[in-house]
Amino acid sequence: MSDVLILTERIRNSILIGESDFREFKSALEGKPGNKKPRRVAKMCQDVSEALVAFANTDGGEILIGVEDDLSITGVPHSDEDINALLQAPFTHVYEGQELPMVYRLKVEIEGKIVLFFQVDKGLSEIFQLRDGRVMRRNEKRQTVPADVRQLEFGRNEIASREYDRKFVDGAKLSDLKLPLVQELADSYLSGLTMERYLQQLGLAQYTTTGLRLTRAALLLFAADIQRWHPRSQVRYIKVNGTELLSGDQYNVLSDEFVQGNIYELIFKAWEAMRPYLAYKTEFGTDGQFVQKFIYPEAACREAILNAIVHRDYNSSNGIEIVVFDDRLEIKSPGALLSTITIEDLEALDNRHESRNVKIALALKENKLMREMGEGMKRIFNLMQQNELQRPRLYSNTVWFTVSLYNKSVFTKEELKFINLFSNAELTPLQKRILVAGMNVEALSPADIHQAMNTFDRDTYDREVTQLRKQGILEQIRSNADAARIAKQEGIPKPEIPRFRIKKPD
Repeated sequence: MSDVLILTERIRNSILIGESDFREFKSALEGKPGNKKPRRVAKMCQDVSEALVAFANTDGGEILIGVEDDLSITGVPHSDEDINALLQAPFTHVYEGQELPMVYRLKVEIEGKIVLFFQVDKGLSEIFQLRDGRVMRRNEKRQTVPADVRQLEFGRNEIASREYDRKFVDGAKLSDLKLPLVQELADSYLSGLTMERYLQQLGLAQYTTTGLRLTRAALLLFAADIQRWHPRSQVRYIKVNGTELLSGDQYNVLSDEFVQGNIYELIFKAWEAMRPYLAYKTEFGTDGQFVQKFIYPEAACREAILNAIVHRDYNSSNGIEIVVFDDRLEIKSPGALLSTITIEDLEALDNRHESRNVKIALALKENKLMREMGEGMKRIFNLMQQNELQRPRLYSNTVWFTVSLYNKSVFTKEELKFINLFSNAELTPLQKRILVAGMNVEALSPADIHQAMNTFDRDTYDREVTQLRKQGILEQIRSNADAARIAKQEGIPKPEIPRFRIKKPD
């Protein structure tokens, strides 16, 4: 038991690592620098309960009271009675009859100062509320915000999929993992950390009287023989001849193969197996030489594979499928989209997220294989747009969640022909959209340009319009002052007054 992760040491490690989607620090002091005093206990209890309810309604997490945002430990200088009230906040400030899935709530001493540590698991069977009935959750900016209880309801199948990766596996031992991989990750995570302590630090294992117990997440991430623990930890590649999968006499599958492994292996194996299916195109590079590029943005494909591996339903007996058609890739991830997230939420690209496999997502994020939670889908959409390809299509039914990436240009043949008139200019993807918007009209308003670029960001507008004007492609036909005068006379917004036109090359 010498490798039992002493909780105080774990808390020290958490402070060194800093705040994250799963960790929050709260000061017990208030006031100006040099004149700090203890915060009101009532307000601190409110902070603790709101944060714990939000974590329980999202992906679980931990709160440390007495630690500042800059990682300095200032402690909790309150009386024993006040500290006891804070430790009781998860009970006294939560809706009557509900019990948060608390893991820890205790007082520890670090660097001679008292720190309060709270850890809560993700709720699986109910939505948690504060004493006054409010529902809280964590958003993409690591903030605790109000939520609609109707958006947080769970179905029975979803509960099973959400709890799958956190359950302990009887009979699983440390030797069942790829130990060199685990030790390498432990060393890069925090110098001097043993494998056992690393697994516990991430919540992937726990010491009991019978020894170290591993979660399913630990086995999915690091198993030496993944077939023993999850036979469908795999990615299957189906190459189709055409744009539709046919059957019977018209069966048109050209190849069907798969790769498998634990999650860390699968992330890399899946991409290497994917590359041959991404047809090349040849085009001129900036140096005037021919270069080969993927038809699909490489980074978008990698992100889609990573999302599928991390967020799939491991409670399902299916594996991930990537179907390669002539006009598109379909990345099919087992399991329906979580009930707390809609297709519209994802397409809004506001980094909204919800992790099905909390332990897996945390391990990959803490080890830098994932970026900020919720960023993946936004990155895929942006990369497709930057490469002037059609917008991805998202689809979910009761069995699969599918991301379809198309290799067709966002522009029509007529639009591409018009853009090619300006081949001597170095045009950005957004500038091409502006050209297309002005292709068949006499003049463009600022509102037309914003709509063409699909953004109302003023800096983006200024940058793209200024470059087009410098190149003589976008001509001003009306000054800003004239536009303001006409807008006042006609009673319409100034951005809707036409001010520019596209000047074709001679």
